[in-house]
Amino acid sequence: AASITLNRYTSLKMMNFHLNTTRKQNIPHINRWVEFAISRNVENLSLDFWDPGSSYKFEIPDFFYVNSSVKQLTIRLSFTDLMVPACYLSWTSLKKLYLCNCNLSDESMAKILSGSPLLESLTLYFCNKLRVLDLSKSLRLRTLKINRNIWVLGPTHIVAPHIHRLRLTNSQLPCTFVNLSSLAEARLDICIVPITRIFEADFLQDMVLKMLEKLQNVEKLTFEGNFLQIISLAEVRGVPFPMFKVKDLTLETVIFQYVIPGIERLLQNSPDLKKLTIRARDTNTIGEEDINNYLQLQGLNPDQCWRSKDGVFFNNLRWYLESKHATSFVELVLKNTKTLDIDKIVILLNERYLRFKFEELVVPTLSHNNFSIALLKMPMTSNDDDW
Repeated sequence: AASITLNRYTSLKMMNFHLNTTRKQNIPHINRWVEFAISRNVENLSLDFWDPGSSYKFEIPDFFYVNSSVKQLTIRLSFTDLMVPACYLSWTSLKKLYLCNCNLSDESMAKILSGSPLLESLTLYFCNKLRVLDLSKSLRLRTLKINRNIWVLGPTHIVAPHIHRLRLTNSQLPCTFVNLSSLAEARLDICIVPITRIFEADFLQDMVLKMLEKLQNVEKLTFEGNFLQIISLAEVRGVPFPMFKVKDLTLETVIFQYVIPGIERLLQNSPDLKKLTIRARDTNTIGEEDINNYLQLQGLNPDQCWRSKDGVFFNNLRWYLESKHATSFVELVLKNTKTLDIDKIVILLNERYLRFKFEELVVPTLSHNNFSIALLKMPMTSNDDDW
């Protein structure tokens, strides 16, 4: 049916072509379909061959690596080697590249970058084998998105002097940034897989603190749940934090005791803050038991650690946010921003976590005229396009 459709397509120009197949009977036709799209000067090309249950490894044909029309390219494989031909790669119009579940060597990545002089946005989701990502010669590249987890190492060494926007979901594996001198906006979290029961608390704190050092001059920051929990863990242990020049800060997390110390510290160390947004989004996957066990091994009392500086105890379960907890949280935010020349504070609660009616919430006397609190009726989950 697909071949018949292509035979009926007579236009010499194609804007979008999305090929998604995991059926073995389609394998003999894939190269022909890809070649057809390229012959029509397609601008937005997506090749999706992700199938975790398949043993077949699709190999992208050599002719694919020389193209002057594609501006946006998405490739999803089943951890297949993305082997760039030794001779040549030329994607002279490519501006946006998304690679997912690819085994990508340092050499292949270097060829892609060298052959894509107009590249502006690069997304690498679970790209194994890649170790060194050197973007120093990609002068137009402004947006970098990287997802890593406990099973996928790459990349581990990143040089990105021209990047303006960074979205990084890191893992419990080493990753070093050498140069982020142009960075203006960053969104960070940590991938923690609960079923593995792996929680490298010391490593994670060291990694987060090193990352925060590199973010001191970034004006727009977003921290998600696990990242905030590690900041909180370091805070209750008395680890010193840098000061930040952030002006626009967004925190995406459920509201419970394991993020409160970190939120307090971030607000206290951000004297230039102009806009604060707190969204109730469940990105927290670190087990409470793992955190408390770690504190006990450090000779600390978890109950005392998680009490706020004002002596307030917050809910220890994400699903049990009571009215008193929400009120205390608002008070905590307002107190820690009271001396700031802040333009806007927004707190977005999520009804799925509340154990009270929103109308029952007692909002304290406000010291900020531009403060607002609202209720979201839809679950907020992380979106790849969010910043």
